Amino acid sequence: MRILLLMDPFIPVPPVHYGGIERVMHDIACQYASVGHDVTIIAGPQSLSPGRLITYGDNGEGTVKIDFDLLSQVRRILKREIPRHDVLHNFGRLAFLFPVAWTSIRKVQTYMRFITSRNIRALNAIGVRNLTYTAVSDAIVNTGRPGGGGWRTVYNCAPLKQFDFVEAVPDLSPLVFLGRLERCKGAHTAIRVAELTGRKLIIAGNISTLPHEKDYFEKEIRPRIDGKNIQYIGVVDNEQKNRLLGGAAALLLPVEWYEPFPVVLPESFACGTPILAFPGGGVPEGIVHGVTGLLSKTAEEMAVHVSRINTLSRAACREEAVSKYSDKVIADNYLAIYSERA
Repeated sequence: MRILLLMDPFIPVPPVHYGGIERVMHDIACQYASVGHDVTIIAGPQSLSPGRLITYGDNGEGTVKIDFDLLSQVRRILKREIPRHDVLHNFGRLAFLFPVAWTSIRKVQTYMRFITSRNIRALNAIGVRNLTYTAVSDAIVNTGRPGGGGWRTVYNCAPLKQFDFVEAVPDLSPLVFLGRLERCKGAHTAIRVAELTGRKLIIAGNISTLPHEKDYFEKEIRPRIDGKNIQYIGVVDNEQKNRLLGGAAALLLPVEWYEPFPVVLPESFACGTPILAFPGGGVPEGIVHGVTGLLSKTAEEMAVHVSRINTLSRAACREEAVSKYSDKVIADNYLAIYSERA
């Protein structure tokens, strides 16, 4: 199969540090190539591909502008490439599909964010052909379904070869928070849980360039970092992430927004590390309460759950990663959709 994968240009594919759907896209592309499919990635500068690579646009953290010039670049690339491919899988903006809506190529549009259903309705109204919409959780699918069209849930993945299963960790191993240091991700709550329990917390992740989020970090996170019980280690690459998650008693995921389905969830499970989380968006779909993690609604409840970490199964976490969220499983799920007719 000749597969064309399209992504916004702002974060390289795969990202070195922060980046969710860009990471997943590269993981499944590598799986496709490993079983003999012909893969072309269209993405921003500094990207990599297991097959052909076409770059466009500019990298830029926090950049969300899709202007006429960018749309024109994508249109020209797709006009040239679509006749050479069997499938167009768009992980980027829906607007990229409008100029090619009537082409016969098999199309898949994937979402890893809350969906504005009127945009879906607009594309469907112009008679888009042979398109299936997917999202990374049932929760996100439900935000897009009012716009019409056929919808499927395909979760995010973790490449198992990058994560070592740690069957057991010492008592009082640290808690870990890994994610963007923005209010909606809940680093301040993770710190509160550590303070309530007296447990060590290691925080890793990037500080947003947005002024209000930088202000949040400087006023609510930095003053509580003491370098001993509360540590901030900055951004981490894949090797550092493997060691960090593998050595943790649990990952804390106290999200305060409609979280689609965080990539760190399957990554944590791949290491055998359970998750204590708030039930925002698609998060509850990935956690078997009392087995692979515990769901709570407040910092105080999560602090109580810290005392129950040893009752959770690291082996069950790894099995979830292998059976539901591996790069092979998720790539196979998408390949099955590619072979259908919408």
